[in-house]
Amino acid sequence: MSQEKLVDHLFRHQYGKMVAILTRIFGLTHLQMVEDAVQDTFILAVQKWKMNPPENPEAWLTAAAKNRMIDLLRKIKADQTRLDNLVTGPSAMVLNDLFLDHEIEDSQLRMIFTACHPTLKPIEQIAFALKTISGFSTKEIASALLQKEETIKKRLSRARKSIKENDIKFSLPEKKDIPLRMKRVLEVIYLIFNEGFHSGQKEYLVRKELCGEALRLCKMILKKTNFRSGAGYALFGLMCLHTARLESKTNERNEIVDLENQDRSTWFRPLIILGDNALTKSFGYDDISTFQIEAAIASVHLNAPTFEATDWETILKHYKNLNQFHATPFTRLHLAIVHLQLQQNDEAYDLLQKIKPASLEQRSYLYFGAMADYYKTIQKKDKALDCYQKALASVNNDAEKKFLLKKIDQLTK
Repeated sequence: MSQEKLVDHLFRHQYGKMVAILTRIFGLTHLQMVEDAVQDTFILAVQKWKMNPPENPEAWLTAAAKNRMIDLLRKIKADQTRLDNLVTGPSAMVLNDLFLDHEIEDSQLRMIFTACHPTLKPIEQIAFALKTISGFSTKEIASALLQKEETIKKRLSRARKSIKENDIKFSLPEKKDIPLRMKRVLEVIYLIFNEGFHSGQKEYLVRKELCGEALRLCKMILKKTNFRSGAGYALFGLMCLHTARLESKTNERNEIVDLENQDRSTWFRPLIILGDNALTKSFGYDDISTFQIEAAIASVHLNAPTFEATDWETILKHYKNLNQFHATPFTRLHLAIVHLQLQQNDEAYDLLQKIKPASLEQRSYLYFGAMADYYKTIQKKDKALDCYQKALASVNNDAEKKFLLKKIDQLTK
């Protein structure tokens, strides 16, 4: 692994941990400085490791971030006595204890719940969580939330300002507040996973690091008895099921392989079993969530021996249930696609007509792709080509552009 790739790998796995630990040490009032210190540390790592890579990169990053933070605090004339106590004497023992594995997890949980504090507006919670927990850039957050970068910058600024003005504590929620706070936490984890599973970036379709990070965060929550819920287990199951086929989504040339043509022998069976077990566990709790329905849909796909053997009738029932439970343009789009698989063309068309492409934001190309498939099914080649062209004009990802060009090429032969 090259030094640049190693630093990027560590950034995805260590950024959130380092921000959480340092915030616990220095306080939320210094959060911006904490983030800057961690960012500086990774820049320094890129420079230093070219000549002399460390034996223990994680330990090097932690120590460097801690030292950088102390330097910054000294520069703004922080309380010298407090700083001395942090690095020498009895308090140093306490400081070092905060870097033990169980304390790191505790700090991260505190950060997750701080980011999802009810004082912050929902959209600010999500943007702030993606930034502090997983180190998303403003561009990545904008892609995940289907928003403009400037909008995200403003929301991050408002979130930090609100934390200071409302004196939000870096702590875990009381028992009575857990369900409401947990809902937002799981939504954030879901967004992290989605950006990994189907990235909005130009160069990458799949970002395995983010999928792994989302699974790790969800597993960390489920380890705590008080934080367990049906939605939590269902989300974990959903992510396990999707991750099981991650390797088959693209080929060695980074070209998209659609579900019909994926090599099912590469699907990772242990993850499918783990996902199904988590879904089953979710039904042992009182709460019901969209994650349960989505996981049930994924389970049908992942347990079908071939594409032709897929139980589309069951999937249709699940999507209808999902549409009643939480109607969105994306749900209607997927429902229309299932109708096409069942050769129920009129039902598919009726649903597609009710969707405004703009409502799908940066994913509007999915609508045009579905319309193209509809017209192809009813033998209207010209209209299908027109829709594929519209999809091509609105897609950002390079791999998806190649996929659409291939579809156009097949249709024009």
